[in-house]
Amino acid sequence: MYAIVEIAGQQFKVSKDLKVYVHRLAGNEGDAISFAKVLLLDDNGTVTLGAPAVDGASVEATVIKHLQGEKVIVFKKKRRKGYKKKNGHRQALTQIQISGITLPGAAPKKKAAAKKTEETATEE
Repeated sequence: MYAIVEIAGQQFKVSKDLKVYVHRLAGNEGDAISFAKVLLLDDNGTVTLGAPAVDGASVEATVIKHLQGEKVIVFKKKRRKGYKKKNGHRQALTQIQISGITLPGAAPKKKAAAKKTEETATEE
């Protein structure tokens, strides 16, 4: 199962337990975050396409750490004019780990288990 989700303005193909580097997100290390803008879902060959997003679907993730990316050098030059500019930066990134993908219309596992125990208690 995988999903294409929009995180901080970029699209990522994610699956369970995948680690992804995204633009810096608000939140501390260890926080659980959820992304509701799921553009496509593939559940073992059953593809669900959103228009623009799939209603009721979400992707849960955990913030692992905040870090900086590799240094990017920006160098500008105009030949024979004596113009040279060297600049650079390190992009602020967040590493997240995908903890699960929730399908539309599917109840969370904890609530479903609680409902089953209630039903068995009323039947007895």
